[in-house]
Amino acid sequence: MRVAVIGAGVAGLALAVRLASAGHEVDVFEANDQPGGKLSEFSMEGYRFDAGPSLFTMPQYVEELFALAGQDMAPHFQYQRLPVLCQYFWNDHTRLTAHADAHAFAREVEQTLGVPTTRTLEALRDSERKYQLTGRIFLEQSLHKAATWCQTDVLRALLQLPRYDLFTTMNAANERRLKHPKLVQLFNRFATYNGSNPYRTPGLLTIIPHFEHGIGAFYPQGGMYSIAKALWWLAERQGVRFRFRTPVSGIEVKSRRVVGIRIGAEVLPFDAVASNMDIWFTYRKLMPDQPAPERVLHQEKSTSALIFYWGIRRQFTELDLHNIFFSQDYRHEFDCLTQGAISDDPTIYVNITSKYTPADAPPGCENWFTMVNAPYNAGQDWDMLIDHTRQRLLAKLSSVLGTPIEPLIACESVLDPRGIERRTASHLGALYGASSNNRMAAFLRHPNFSRRIRGLYFCGGSVHPGGGIPLALLSARIAAGLLQEDLLTLE
Repeated sequence: MRVAVIGAGVAGLALAVRLASAGHEVDVFEANDQPGGKLSEFSMEGYRFDAGPSLFTMPQYVEELFALAGQDMAPHFQYQRLPVLCQYFWNDHTRLTAHADAHAFAREVEQTLGVPTTRTLEALRDSERKYQLTGRIFLEQSLHKAATWCQTDVLRALLQLPRYDLFTTMNAANERRLKHPKLVQLFNRFATYNGSNPYRTPGLLTIIPHFEHGIGAFYPQGGMYSIAKALWWLAERQGVRFRFRTPVSGIEVKSRRVVGIRIGAEVLPFDAVASNMDIWFTYRKLMPDQPAPERVLHQEKSTSALIFYWGIRRQFTELDLHNIFFSQDYRHEFDCLTQGAISDDPTIYVNITSKYTPADAPPGCENWFTMVNAPYNAGQDWDMLIDHTRQRLLAKLSSVLGTPIEPLIACESVLDPRGIERRTASHLGALYGASSNNRMAAFLRHPNFSRRIRGLYFCGGSVHPGGGIPLALLSARIAAGLLQEDLLTLE
């Protein structure tokens, strides 16, 4: 079977590997001149930066692709487990080290915040229980196929619905369990992993800490972009053909069946098509004449990001790979995002890959990926917001670290929601497609197949199961499985 994959983001790469490994003839079409989508990199004045995702969890999904393709991963992709997940800082100079070891983390919480270790450990166990009960249902299978809901383990899990905190918010669940405001804030921040609001998103999302605290956080050798490079190599090794700088202008459909894609005025025939493009643009740009799932496309968007890439002429021993500088009023920060604004005191995330890859910065220097959550692009005065937020970030970081930061900036680049939409075709710059701010969000995400058009499939962060590298890789697994199931009817 000939399959066209639209977009060489991480999900598109993974899907190409899976389909080629199953014996299909696969062509990947990408508008940019390199693979990776949001997972990209750039350099300036001797500093290298991962431009997009900065946290690597669930490495088994990458390992799975190498195993499926029958290739040894070690020569092409390696990673290490992080001993420290994150350094947390507050405005009052409280500092907390999140050790990867759960008991060491709980002891650190007790010593720093006075919260008994048993309370922290129970929260982590609850996160793990929810993952074990629901992970394979909500993340690893299509929620849009009846067969999923007829499985014994699924029916067993549904009997335990009251344990999932579906009918309360993440914040309420964390307050009930953790009680200390700083620890609640720390656990609430996991809602941002899929661009959601902890004061609105369902308590089921307390599953997320297990990805990091239970399974672990990792660092890929050479930085995050090495994931995209490894999957690109693997796909080419399987015979996948890549056509970069080749934007697809349309998906051809006849009698409710995919027959190919259009590149400009040229129609290329294919037996199946899989879109790794944002679902909004897939319908609006590639299939404007086909009925669109308006309810899905008009869901509330996730948050975006405002990122300052700074080359810093100094090293900070108190900082690690991942660092969080919390806001004083977390609820107010999310209220501002809901209103399309950025708080004057935003939570700041600083990622420094030169801690693990020294060549990413000149000697004695660091590469700071400095990010705040931002609203999606709704026509705000971004130039004003960027300038104002930059000053607030510099003031906050200088205060907490006790050192003026601006004089240390050797070079700078900025990425805002407008640039995110332009570079990655993410509608309105929303990083994760739809938000997960209601308990039905998982069911309202677009499925990984078309109910109306045979031979059309979807993967990536804007469809089921959601955004972020692990879920994007799972979307590729689900889409590939659905295509294989449909194979007999497509031929």
